[in-house]
Amino acid sequence: MEPQWTEKDFLRCSGSTKLAREMAAAAPFADLDHAVQYARDIWFNKVDVKGWLEAFAVHPEIGATSKPISQWSKEEQSAAMATSGGSTMQELIEWNARYKEKFGFVFLICASGRGSPEILSELKRRFVNRPIVELEAAAEEEMKIIELRLKKLFDSKLRTSSSQTAQVSAGKHEVQKDRIGVIGGHLMAVAKVLSEKPTVTAGRTRPPITTHVLDTARGSPASGLEVRLEMWKGAQSSPSIAERDSRSWVLHGSSITNSEGRTSPLMAITDDVEPGFYRMSFNTGIYNPSGFFPYVSIVFEIRESQKSEHFHVPLLLSPFSFSTYRGS
Repeated sequence: MEPQWTEKDFLRCSGSTKLAREMAAAAPFADLDHAVQYARDIWFNKVDVKGWLEAFAVHPEIGATSKPISQWSKEEQSAAMATSGGSTMQELIEWNARYKEKFGFVFLICASGRGSPEILSELKRRFVNRPIVELEAAAEEEMKIIELRLKKLFDSKLRTSSSQTAQVSAGKHEVQKDRIGVIGGHLMAVAKVLSEKPTVTAGRTRPPITTHVLDTARGSPASGLEVRLEMWKGAQSSPSIAERDSRSWVLHGSSITNSEGRTSPLMAITDDVEPGFYRMSFNTGIYNPSGFFPYVSIVFEIRESQKSEHFHVPLLLSPFSFSTYRGS
């Protein structure tokens, strides 16, 4: 019997109503991997900052006892609770409060299998982040939690479906005994053929290289900013710091950032990105006419061993400074 999927099911995996609605509309999924990839695309490309905060708000603080905690949260925090000494847990509670006061949302971390000392150390490490950077880090951790909960959801649905199927089959067994024997023989033969076929893994749901731009001076996404992605195709194996020949950089794609500071795809969706040197350029002079930087170019290398990975290269911008980092 085919499992039934509802918006409420997916809301258990994430507090985002947007994600739950989109997942329920797309269900059923071929397998867990397909569901996870679909969820990643929704979470990072369709759910806005407000939706992220909506999802963060349903999570209890590590060690919290002031409000009801779901069974899944209890399971995810079990290692932390088992390794928490009195002083460690008290310190964790205090740092949780400091974190929430600074950033405005609960400290998000995929706690499954992590002890409280490790969680406390990570909280302290991330506490120094700027709010816009920490928001991105929290969103990444939330996605890890969503993946874990999707697996639990799939497991529970399959168990329920198998149980229901077994009950129906038992009730009809005597009436259909002979026919089931014939059909069963055919099914076993088909299953044998299918088991010999190689497993096909679903590909990417977004391009291998993505970006977004955040205006740290205004504390908001930077919209209307032109972005270009190019790849090095020069005679030399790598671009020199003195290289001035723009023809050696081949354009992959360009776009204008939207209201969320994100671009449309800068390259095609492919399972393996071509290894080499890439340059992402931002027309910051038009965005900040009175700023110090007429444009910003970020050059990075993708190695052969990394070609199946995802590279998120954001720009954190103000009129007189900028920074970047390797995201995922």
